[in-house]
Amino acid sequence: MADEQLTSAKAASSGRSAHTVYGGRGHMLRQTLLALAAGHGLDEHESPGEATLLVLRGRVRLNAVSGAVDGIAGDHIAIPAERHSLSALEDSAVMLTVVAK
Repeated sequence: MADEQLTSAKAASSGRSAHTVYGGRGHMLRQTLLALAAGHGLDEHESPGEATLLVLRGRVRLNAVSGAVDGIAGDHIAIPAERHSLSALEDSAVMLTVVAK
């Protein structure tokens, strides 16, 4: 699944692709596989609730007011409850898990 999303991300003008693995409307818990082509990411945004990132492939940087955290495959990153952004330092896939507020 990560390979498919990375292929889609590289072809997309936004440099990203996402697929909801679990949850969505009517659920408190949501898990989304997010693929980012190198040099792309998610612009700064508010935290949607308690959230974590599991880096599946590549290398990413989570930028927040409290500081930046780099992650590589296998790293589990807690997303702070503040404005943040995510950058792909190389082609990357992450599992975003969010419990809605």
